[in-house]
Amino acid sequence: MKTILTLILGATLLLTAAPASAQCSICTKTASQMGHKPAKALNAGIVYLMFAPLAIIGFLGYRWWRNNGQD
Repeated sequence: MKTILTLILGATLLLTAAPASAQCSICTKTASQMGHKPAKALNAGIVYLMFAPLAIIGFLGYRWWRNNGQD
């Protein structure tokens, strides 16, 4: 039951997520000078580069939670 609830909650959050604007102030200023399409590509690249560290942290957190939760 807990797994199903977690999956439903995760799916709901993914389906209702708003587009992210993951830019620092320097990237925002640079993107505003580039135009619309290059700015969208820059933002997509930033989000893409952000995924790897978050995936590693998530994996390590999951392993820690799984190993400590079975005491």
